[in-house]
Amino acid sequence: MEKSFTLIQTVATAGVFAAVSFWYGFMFGRESSRKELGDLIADLRRGNPTSSGSNSHS
Repeated sequence: MEKSFTLIQTVATAGVFAAVSFWYGFMFGRESSRKELGDLIADLRRGNPTSSGSNSHS
């Protein structure tokens, strides 16, 4: 008996992997953006806006 994936199993496995990868990437990107925007808002409230290329915090 030979173990082999059918085309449907292969496509389903790839689809599940892509969905999980997309979900983790989306959540990581959202959290990263939230932290970055939070730092930017805090800088603007303090009255010392930083340039987009430098994130120097003391």
